[in-house]
Amino acid sequence: MQKPAPLLTPVLIAGCVIILMSFAIRASFGVFQIPIAEEFNWPRAEFSLAIAIQNLAWGIGQPLFGAFAERFGDRLAIILGAVTYAAGLVLSSFAVTPEAHQMLEALVGFGIAGTGFGVILAVVGRASSDENRSMSLAIATAAGSAGQVFGAPLAEWMLGFISWQQVFMVFAAMVLASLMVLPMMRSPERASRAELEESMGQILIKAFRDPSYTLIFLGFFSCGYQLAFITAHFPALVTEMCAPILAGGILSNLGISSTSALGAVAISLIGLANIAGTLTAGWLGKRYSKKYLLAGIYTLRTLVSAAFILTPITPATVLLFSGAMGALWLATVPLTSGLVAHIYGLRYMGTLYGIVFFSHQLGSFMGVWLGGRLYDVTGDYSAVWWVGVAVGAFSAIVHLPVRERPLGARLA
Repeated sequence: MQKPAPLLTPVLIAGCVIILMSFAIRASFGVFQIPIAEEFNWPRAEFSLAIAIQNLAWGIGQPLFGAFAERFGDRLAIILGAVTYAAGLVLSSFAVTPEAHQMLEALVGFGIAGTGFGVILAVVGRASSDENRSMSLAIATAAGSAGQVFGAPLAEWMLGFISWQQVFMVFAAMVLASLMVLPMMRSPERASRAELEESMGQILIKAFRDPSYTLIFLGFFSCGYQLAFITAHFPALVTEMCAPILAGGILSNLGISSTSALGAVAISLIGLANIAGTLTAGWLGKRYSKKYLLAGIYTLRTLVSAAFILTPITPATVLLFSGAMGALWLATVPLTSGLVAHIYGLRYMGTLYGIVFFSHQLGSFMGVWLGGRLYDVTGDYSAVWWVGVAVGAFSAIVHLPVRERPLGARLA
């Protein structure tokens, strides 16, 4: 009797550590929205554009780092990503103009690409057995949520006694420290013989000609829009909308003494709830149709977002929304990456998922930039929030026609 393959492998553990650190820092940028804007007297749109450029660079860098990893090795790609990430943070801490900050945040975005989902999930996917792959991808994704749990509150705590520039320096050191687990990142090749014989160009042409790949690409746009907008602007929204309300009662008991702290806690709560949500998505993805699970997640996100903006915004509704949205937050990632691997194979999963992820980051760019732009024009976030509700509904619909059968079997 063959011994079952282990779920927790050294590759999975190392991947979780790197993603956790990368996403802890990435999820904290919304905390810096008000301090940086106030220090330099910038309009809200200026720092929003910097974060938007960061997200766009992440999207552009994702397929590039995926292809680099498949050509020169996963570990070299991760090292390059971490060094770029740290350099972007250090240089950004010296920026005193919006243009300099925006340009340097592009370096941060490329660094996230090299230490984030595209590279790490491809390594984890190849190192996992068929029966464990969906759950392994979910665990690695949940590690990003675990980083989000402490990233924003850690940034808020450090801002209490050091400047935001010094916080960026600390974060740069944390990124480089995560490279200590790289010796564990040794992934065996699990691609089929047919996949190994195909060139990257051949599989890309097949994917681009497949309508299902286009639908997956389009559907991932709203995920990026909603997540990036909330990460970048929700702390500021909470600070301003809940400022007239005394955060007493349960909030005081939780040690939340200000609306600024409430915004950081909201981002942390989203990450905490998403650990359970992402693991559940991975478990379900092994047993049920991934495209229908994705459609269901986007439908629930649409309903939760609409309900939040239609009700009075209070500390209680902020916490309720954070828990509900958190359960759906990154649950799309193991399902989308697993769907790409299932339909198009493992050999070029990093590149193929990286291209799909570019759509996610186009959405991220629009969510962050539009949030700041419309805030400066209208004085609130209502319009950009409703755009997020609309694109969420679009993604729920667009996944339904996806043909989930492996492409090779369809073409045979």
